[in-house]
Amino acid sequence: MPSSHQIKAILFDLDGTLRHNRPSYTDVFFDISSRLGAPSVPEAQYRAKRWMHYYWAKSDELLSDRRMYDDQTEAFYINHARLVLIAMGCTPDLAAALAPKAYQMMKDEFKPQDWVPPDVHLTLDELKAAKYPLAVLSNRLRPFHEQMETLGLTPYFEFALHAGEAKSWKPDPQVFHQAVERLGYSPYETLYVGDNYFADVVGARRANLVPVLIDPEGLFPEADCAVIQQFGDLKELLLQQENLNTSIPQE
Repeated sequence: MPSSHQIKAILFDLDGTLRHNRPSYTDVFFDISSRLGAPSVPEAQYRAKRWMHYYWAKSDELLSDRRMYDDQTEAFYINHARLVLIAMGCTPDLAAALAPKAYQMMKDEFKPQDWVPPDVHLTLDELKAAKYPLAVLSNRLRPFHEQMETLGLTPYFEFALHAGEAKSWKPDPQVFHQAVERLGYSPYETLYVGDNYFADVVGARRANLVPVLIDPEGLFPEADCAVIQQFGDLKELLLQQENLNTSIPQE
């Protein structure tokens, strides 16, 4: 028989969940690509956004490209631009021709600022007041404590764990297990909130955490978990825990 578990602690992804780029990488890339002559079709841009989420979730393609380009950072990102252009509907030849130009223009024009939406601080205040232990789990390679301090996020969280420290990357279960152990709760009692279905939801499910997906653009209609449109919707979701799909089989 299934057993229902009350959520007692919450883990959060960092980039795209708590912290955002303004303007976003995709908005600038799509604008540059359009100026270079790439197709500018909303449906194709939707596919490209989904593909980027998939690619950066420790996909086989990402791992292969990391091995192929090793420490050739520029070549890696030119290839990444080529792959995004193909996902947008460019022919392979056109994508190969435009990718170096798109890469250089992104270097010149993409100057994002860190941005934390107002509902993030409001919601975190409410969660802290409700005595939820909170922590951050990110796929970043290096620490980001100074950035969190600058953004006013540090006081909310008991710790921030990055994949480089854990030596494990989402969606691998191990990185989630390390974070849950530090919180001191079981996976079934721990919520994981993120914006990437392939890294956050799949990984949380593998580790037996309860996932919540933030998906304002409807990029993941297949999501088999609770889905919210914006960060501020999280409090209401927690008040209705039956919507979190927290039932699990008893062992």
